[in-house]
Amino acid sequence: MTDTIEPVPFSAQIRTATAAQHADAENSSFMSDLLGGALDVAAFYRYTGQLWHVYRALEAHWDTLADDPVAGRFVRPELARLGALEEDLAHLGGPGWRSEIEPLPSTATYAARIEECARTWPAGYVAHHYTRYLGDLSGGQVIRGTAEKLWQLPKRGDGVRFYVFDHIPNPAAFKREYRILLDELPVDDLEKQRVLGECRNAFALNTALFRELAAEFPVRREG
Repeated sequence: MTDTIEPVPFSAQIRTATAAQHADAENSSFMSDLLGGALDVAAFYRYTGQLWHVYRALEAHWDTLADDPVAGRFVRPELARLGALEEDLAHLGGPGWRSEIEPLPSTATYAARIEECARTWPAGYVAHHYTRYLGDLSGGQVIRGTAEKLWQLPKRGDGVRFYVFDHIPNPAAFKREYRILLDELPVDDLEKQRVLGECRNAFALNTALFRELAAEFPVRREG
């Protein structure tokens, strides 16, 4: 009698394939400096402005993607972040915020890749959707709590609304359901390998953004 080897769920494959890139993003000097209190709220505002460009690209094609057999199941209105970002930016930067959030080159590249996937490769779009929204529901909550304390922002209010998912009462259950959708992604094994590659690319694009922000907001190191 031979043991049957259960296939590794696709969501677990993604976590394994992106572990190194995920660690690089989490441990970037910009985020470490920002959350460690070495930077002021101006850096947080700048970062939030860059996120606006990323999420505009992510959410711009939802009407079209909603009927797509691959990406459509991931179009969930309760995830929408663009409106919350705009409220945060208005609070952090005032009424003229739109004129102050020009995208960094890395941000423009990141947003353009998301746009390209949304228009031409729905499975690739899912890779970007996953890396952003599940990250917001997980590590994003640490960012929210730290930002509230560092810059005296209202708890779950103006300035950090991006991180507050009012329409997802049980984030843990939502993330479990999301991973099941990933496991059931209706594509073949070759396409799944391409998606894994795009997940790694998504993390690399995000890390490039952090690198540019670190250059814009340098912190003097001791020694």
